[in-house]
Amino acid sequence: MALTADLEWRVHAVLSRSRANGPGARFVVWTQGCSLQCAGCFNPGTHAATAPAAHTVRDIVAQALAEPDLDGVTVTGGEPLEQPEALGMFLSYVAAAGRGSVVLSGFTRREITANARRRAAVVDADMIITGRYNATLRLASGLRGSANQRYWSRTGRYDAAMFDAVPEAEVLIDSQGTMTVTGVAGPVLPMKEPR
Repeated sequence: MALTADLEWRVHAVLSRSRANGPGARFVVWTQGCSLQCAGCFNPGTHAATAPAAHTVRDIVAQALAEPDLDGVTVTGGEPLEQPEALGMFLSYVAAAGRGSVVLSGFTRREITANARRRAAVVDADMIITGRYNATLRLASGLRGSANQRYWSRTGRYDAAMFDAVPEAEVLIDSQGTMTVTGVAGPVLPMKEPR
């Protein structure tokens, strides 16, 4: 199958602007589907492989790049690397637009580099936070949920120290009164489904 921007991407939700999901103001994508099943995961609604609606990489790229004055994008989940082609395509468009990218993955660096599809997916990622969430090592700091998770700076655009100032959580209330709580401090409440 040839990869195009019309490639389907199972996305749980997006958030057009967040400061608790990486350095600066960021567009955030929560992918749908995770087979890792980390005990104590605070996004269990993202585990099932089926998404509420189908989206294309093009849809999500258009939303991300339409947001003005962003420092970059963050892709989390679910497990982004369980849809490697869609993730890789999204990251390539983000990089081409000059925006930075952060990916949170439960896979370790070794598991990513040992698998050709995962390795190809992160070619354009600036920073990857790797490792399964471990509730007994809970940290909730620097965008890491637990102390075993590692920063993997791939391009030098971001370094680990830049994540020290990322808040553990933020509470956002939109014009309709919908509250969203996001970050690594606890459960994620209702988010906006992609258009």
